[in-house]
Amino acid sequence: MAVRIVSVMLVDDHVLVRKGFRLLLEDAPDLKVVAEAGSGEEACRQFSDHLPDVVVMDISMPGMGGIEAVSRILAKHPAARILALSAHEDTVHAKRALAAGAYGYLCKRGAPEALIGAVRDVAAGKKVIDPQIAQELAFNQFNSVQSPVDVLSDREFEVFMQVANGRQVSEIAQILSLSPSTVGTHLYNIKHKLGAANAAELAMIAVRSGLIDP
Repeated sequence: MAVRIVSVMLVDDHVLVRKGFRLLLEDAPDLKVVAEAGSGEEACRQFSDHLPDVVVMDISMPGMGGIEAVSRILAKHPAARILALSAHEDTVHAKRALAAGAYGYLCKRGAPEALIGAVRDVAAGKKVIDPQIAQELAFNQFNSVQSPVDVLSDREFEVFMQVANGRQVSEIAQILSLSPSTVGTHLYNIKHKLGAANAAELAMIAVRSGLIDP
């Protein structure tokens, strides 16, 4: 009986990371990487060309970003199966990726075998969530715990994280491919929604939400 080959597209802005994932996945006899993309914009373009069974999407990239790319791909291809992959181990990023329509969320710090198994599960239509994050999500839901940053839109959240990490408006504009005035508007709305007066207070909110280290 022939083995069904699962086609995969890798999306990560780091070439070496993509190379490592390619070597890892293609070591499995049933997985084949058919495309790579270094940005969310490129992922949206390439998806239509290759129609992979599974997209492994880094959610933290310059420009469009992974979460917005998930939304855009699914808007055009509702049956797309996307596995969000991230260095972030908080529940906020996981909730946003899953809300955007990702089939699963996995942390990069996990064992290599976990990625292979997750790709197979997503290809088979199974939801996948990093075990530790799944436990925290369940605990938060049971105890009705919400993060203050849940009120932010996806783009506002991206700007918020950049500010919380100490970047200036001009830097953020370049990283996210936005105009400085657009970043300034987002920053104004973020401060209003979170009741923060300055960047230092935004950073403290990020620390208390577990989004950055103190």
